[in-house]
Amino acid sequence: MKAQALHGHLDALLLSVLEGGPLHGYAVIEALKARSGGSLNLPTGTVYPALRRLERAGFVDSTWSTVNGRERRTYELTGPGRRALAGERASWTEFSSTVGRFLGAEPS
Repeated sequence: MKAQALHGHLDALLLSVLEGGPLHGYAVIEALKARSGGSLNLPTGTVYPALRRLERAGFVDSTWSTVNGRERRTYELTGPGRRALAGERASWTEFSSTVGRFLGAEPS
């Protein structure tokens, strides 16, 4: 699946992945891939800017650490991020229900 198909939904997906606990950037990418059964194999050039945008918005905090001599940034969901995720879930439920009325069944 291409990043363009996720337009408007990437932030919610990232917040959802981070809901399970702090992850470094590459682990976020791997979690997206794993949870989607391989459908979401997004490039770093898509994910890292989105994580930084979420951090600027106050939805994610990040810290730097050194692991095996390599610097990496770990991202963690904040309280406002949890509230934003709850809002995204509610919006998605309403959206998917509405679209499902058109695409989910044969017209009557």
